[in-house]
Amino acid sequence: MTPVPAQYAIFPVVNACLNGTSAVLLFTGHSMIKRGNMAAHRTLMMIAVGTSSLFLISYLYYHAHVGSVPFQGHGWSRPVYFTILISHTILAAAIVPMVLITLSRALRQRFDRHRAIARWTYPLWLYVSITGVVIYFMLYQIFAT
Repeated sequence: MTPVPAQYAIFPVVNACLNGTSAVLLFTGHSMIKRGNMAAHRTLMMIAVGTSSLFLISYLYYHAHVGSVPFQGHGWSRPVYFTILISHTILAAAIVPMVLITLSRALRQRFDRHRAIARWTYPLWLYVSITGVVIYFMLYQIFAT
């Protein structure tokens, strides 16, 4: 594997941290609305949107300069990695418009319609955030050579 140029080496760690932070914010924000704390829910979800937006900008910048990084694992790890990667990638593409619609409905105080889509947006967004961290560990830590 060709090493990542030094000026870009921090990006995978930053991206994993942003994804992990988003997951924690989403989980906590969801628990706040379940408890009826709308103000905390709103704040946490807005921060999650910001964190995920920073992730997307950082991710695109990194891959525009570094390109794709090949998976180095062998045997059983390959189908596991690619199953996670494919589901993550498909859902990551789908989640962007879903988040925007969910956010738009909340900001317009259309809470009935917000809840209708948020029941799908939340678990998918959480899955994408968590699997982003899993992909980081598999690609850059566990199976890196």
